[in-house]
Amino acid sequence: MKILITGNMGYVGPGVVSQLRETYPDAELIGFDIAFFAHCLTNPPFLPEGKLDKQIFGDVRYFDPEILNDIDSIVYLAAISNDPMGNKFEEVTMDVNYRSAIRMAKIGKEKGVSSFVFASSCSVYGATEGSAKVESDTLNPLTAYARSKIATEEDLLKIADDGFTITCLRFATACGFSNRLRLDLVLNDFVAGAVSSKRIDILSDGTPWRPLINVLDMARAIDWAVTRDADNGGKFLAVNAGTNSWNYQVKELAEAVAEVVEGCKVTINQDAPPDKRSYKVNFDLFKKLAPNHQPVFDLETSIRGLYENLNTMGFNDPNFRESSFIRLKVLNKLQTESLLDDNLSWKWQNIPTLSEQY
Repeated sequence: MKILITGNMGYVGPGVVSQLRETYPDAELIGFDIAFFAHCLTNPPFLPEGKLDKQIFGDVRYFDPEILNDIDSIVYLAAISNDPMGNKFEEVTMDVNYRSAIRMAKIGKEKGVSSFVFASSCSVYGATEGSAKVESDTLNPLTAYARSKIATEEDLLKIADDGFTITCLRFATACGFSNRLRLDLVLNDFVAGAVSSKRIDILSDGTPWRPLINVLDMARAIDWAVTRDADNGGKFLAVNAGTNSWNYQVKELAEAVAEVVEGCKVTINQDAPPDKRSYKVNFDLFKKLAPNHQPVFDLETSIRGLYENLNTMGFNDPNFRESSFIRLKVLNKLQTESLLDDNLSWKWQNIPTLSEQY
């Protein structure tokens, strides 16, 4: 088996590479990444890419189709990966998250790739009320990031067939420790604040709902999707990936962190305007289709994993929201240092925009 993992040098990638190496020890694993966040390491004992057979540095907006020769499965993690980045770089978000994913899927299909796994998001449900959202419910995206995920799903549906199985994993909000950590995620932010300043300041009124999933459980879901048979969910599948027990209000997450980190104080902004990004999600279909790849981490275990590893790192930065653990800050710094252009391309590459290519 030969598996290509795009965006492998981000937050999710190290766990995915490790999971796939464990499950398929004889597989050829190839990484493809632009390396914006390659340096955002958390003192791992060795470089996460050491478990790959090959690491290719490149831009998914402009990749050599030859890299897809003899590939059996593509795992598409490459993304402008959150709302703040998506809002600032909206067109780049559509290029990376949507147009490039579709181009890679189409070329891969032509070359005989048998499966395509796309990291989608539960954020496609947006502002919702009432019962937890199932896959057939109306989508209500509020951000460029969410819109890019929906657009990709819609176009992937058109190209799936009996020889090309597509799985779109609508992941809950990621959390937990990684060899390339992000602290611009709600639970990770709370733990970092608790460790560095013994405070968690909730900017909203704390009532919005969020479904969460540990980053290593995301890797387990991707492991399942790589070899999913079309008889198990269909040739095209968009499925919520997570577990029902991980639907929490934001204030509940903060309180859970305060129980683990002794002396931590939680404050809530009672006067904050309503946060429209609130949704509960139903994960029954994922449990039915992937019973052997269900999440194994719970909230307390995930908090303790972050807490213990941050302490091991000697983390003590109350200004961490300005650090390299915040993805938008990394991109801003690279642009300030004239390494990235306005299109988020490396200055030395002169890569054309997608509209110029096609």
